Amino acid sequence: MTVPTLARYLRCAQITIYKLLKKKQIPAFRIGSGPSSDWRFLRSAIDDWIATQYDTNPPVTKGRKPKLG
Repeated sequence: MTVPTLARYLRCAQITIYKLLKKKQIPAFRIGSGPSSDWRFLRSAIDDWIATQYDTNPPVTKGRKPKLG
C-alpha cells in the first residue's frame, strides 16, 4: 500500500500517516533512496498494528449511557 491508499484504508489524513512515520509508530518500509523514495505498507502488518493499538488503547464510545433498571 502507498501513503494515499493507507490513508483511505485508515480513514485519516495523509499527514497523519507521515506524522506516525516520523515518530516510527507505524510499520512501513521505503522503496528507493533519496528524496524520491516512497513509503510502502503491508496490509497484514497494518492489520496487526491496528489490533495491537486496539488492545492497548480501546476506543472511547460517545453517546448516551444505557438506562439501568
